[in-house]
Amino acid sequence: RLLPGSTSVGRREAFPVSMRTTTMAMVFLAIVAFIISATMYSPSILRRGSHIKLGNVRRGWAQRRVPSRPLCAVFSSPPKRNTPTSGDNGGLRILEWAGRGGLLPQPLLVQTAKTGWREAWKIMVSELAPQSKSGDYVRPTYGFQGKLGTSEHPAVPGRYQLYVGNACPWCHRVLLAKVFRNISMAQLPHTELVDDPTKASRGGWVFGTERGDQKDPLFGSYDLRALYERCSPGYTGRCTAPLLIDKETGTIVSNESEDLVRMLNEVDFEESTAGQEHRNDDSKNSFNVDLYPPHLQADIDAANRWIYSGINNGVYRCGFATSQSAYDRAMDDVTKSLDRVEGMLSKSRFLLGEKITESDLRLLPTVARFDSVYFPFFKCTNRRIENLPNLKGWLQDMYMIPGVKETLDLERAKSSYFTNLFPLNPSGIIPRSPSIEESMGLGRKDPNRGSLERSEIFFDKTQTRK
Repeated sequence: RLLPGSTSVGRREAFPVSMRTTTMAMVFLAIVAFIISATMYSPSILRRGSHIKLGNVRRGWAQRRVPSRPLCAVFSSPPKRNTPTSGDNGGLRILEWAGRGGLLPQPLLVQTAKTGWREAWKIMVSELAPQSKSGDYVRPTYGFQGKLGTSEHPAVPGRYQLYVGNACPWCHRVLLAKVFRNISMAQLPHTELVDDPTKASRGGWVFGTERGDQKDPLFGSYDLRALYERCSPGYTGRCTAPLLIDKETGTIVSNESEDLVRMLNEVDFEESTAGQEHRNDDSKNSFNVDLYPPHLQADIDAANRWIYSGINNGVYRCGFATSQSAYDRAMDDVTKSLDRVEGMLSKSRFLLGEKITESDLRLLPTVARFDSVYFPFFKCTNRRIENLPNLKGWLQDMYMIPGVKETLDLERAKSSYFTNLFPLNPSGIIPRSPSIEESMGLGRKDPNRGSLERSEIFFDKTQTRK
């Protein structure tokens, strides 16, 4: 999003397309240059194996010995053979040249190509997703610490503008908080960004230019970078979503999804004496949902920590690992955490009992994307949600809550991952798979799962905050 939803400070930015083109060109030219330079060595030296001694290389350059065949012959098409050729264009046929005349031993050619490709890939991944020395993906921290409901940022309906992106699971959290808390567009309007790093000047988020795309309602910005620089002059970090802006002061409140979810649970826009015209028609009698009830706060905090490490961020740790050991650690964490969730849901309808809490909300964006995106794309475990009956039933319940389905366009999100995170999928091929409704049976009420009335599945603040 970008890595959907990631951020950092300092020099690391989402990998720009210009750098992509330059890096790939450099790798290709390095391989070609190596082949051409190899023609300056004695063929007899090259035939001895892939381990060329430095002294031999120096003598080869000093002698400037010309190969037995002219250079043009090296790059000419091989002679016709009595072998099937239908549908095979052969590419550059470098391996065939290597085998025909001893120009370059295949082991050396293959090893050079593998090393060059891997090093270029590691550079691209580390630019896309910051790495530790051991090859682990390290999600950076956030720099904006504002809080709604304070004197600086009072909970006034219509005063704030939220920016989100469909592909991003961290943005999805915030949209779910709006849905669960019944916060209307009039109370907190949000604008959906388009994920397109080929158009963004930094990061991946832009305001769409096609008909139907949403524009920046505040300043008419072209992309999220312009918005960050307008609200925080001199900002040098990644320009990420979700992003909450105070329209009255023109400043950034927060770009951390965890903080935003907690804020939206704590504030009650209806309680403000200003902006009463923004209330929903049915909000006067709406159920006042509490996702963080006091008697469960310690359990919620504990669950949030291991769900984040093992699942929310765990799938990204798998996908962006640049060493085998880092991948193995991340995969073990994802697998154990999914099994832990499955066990918890065998005992209760939701994670911490019979009602939804913040922990359920934070789990949902990852689970909703898991089988279609994270399982095939990040290779994060051998588990699939459709094969975990308790977790699948939980997802069916969550998906049936009014408004939840509209918070995610999974097909567009899937396309974003497979095409924009190009170091992990250079071909840009998007695998075909059943829709989430087909594979999970979502959208169909299971009478055995219980009621979905808000009073049955949510805590009421009037009861929990007495």
